[in-house]
Amino acid sequence: MNPYGNLRTQHSSWPVLLVIYNLPPWLCMKQKYMMLSMTISGPRLSENDIDVYLSPLIEDLTKLWDEGILVFDGFRNETFQMRAMLFCTINDFSAYENLIGYSVKGHHACPVCEEDTSYIQLKHGRKTVYTRHRRFLKPHHPYRRLKKTFNGSQENETVPISMIGEQSSSVLNT
Repeated sequence: MNPYGNLRTQHSSWPVLLVIYNLPPWLCMKQKYMMLSMTISGPRLSENDIDVYLSPLIEDLTKLWDEGILVFDGFRNETFQMRAMLFCTINDFSAYENLIGYSVKGHHACPVCEEDTSYIQLKHGRKTVYTRHRRFLKPHHPYRRLKKTFNGSQENETVPISMIGEQSSSVLNT
């Protein structure tokens, strides 16, 4: 997140939001049901120190899961033991390594393709470029046949077998 609109700034901001997911889908993403639990802000990306910032949140969530807390239900006019859990996280690729230790750098950076990641190492630099994304399109998609627009080649490959399960492959093919 870049608060100043300047891509060369040395400032980094990571908003950490909590969303109530046991609401209907049309409500859970409304602003009044989202909570900004913290903003990690500083002169640089927090990288490996992210766990230091998130540890109080993890402690609170652990307590909510193990013990719960007594809260008041205004509709029923009674108290109950509320429990909570971390359901999922939504991150960009660069956060994978910092949060869960999965590296998205190098020749096998794609979490879907893994060993079958298609890449080109640029001749006059150390940059790795990932290619052949058209293989994730449907087999008869018109972009698969466009040679001139995409490196002069037609794409005939299929989606690699996913290491994360059948659901991911079927989502990518739709």
